[in-house]
Amino acid sequence: MAKILVVDDDPDMRLAISSVLRSRSYEVIEACDGGEALAKLRKEKPDLMLLDLLMPRMDGFAVVKELKNAQEREYPRIPILIISSIREEASHRRYELEVGHKLDVDEYIEKPIEPFVLLERVGRLLSKGGKDAKTG
Repeated sequence: MAKILVVDDDPDMRLAISSVLRSRSYEVIEACDGGEALAKLRKEKPDLMLLDLLMPRMDGFAVVKELKNAQEREYPRIPILIISSIREEASHRRYELEVGHKLDVDEYIEKPIEPFVLLERVGRLLSKGGKDAKTG
């Protein structure tokens, strides 16, 4: 079964997302900020990352930027599903202004999250990568 890294500074949100994913037998790894996410990405080599954008210390925008800059050297290629309270269009604009190019992620879900929508998106992303994506 696929391994999923859930990155969110809100412990209640991490618990809710992780519970939904574990209900479908996904292996879940959690991180509370971007720095911890990058360390766990290197160590655990998950199949998918669910990433919040607004976090203290290192936010999700910085994680995406780091992954794009160091993709070949340090980190495996990983699909990214953004989960954020920021509207998708606003996130894309902010990233373009800060970094100078598009926010290149695989999927985007605005909070609050519907469990079945989450599972459908996760299943779709994992099936693109050839992993077992049991969604129902």
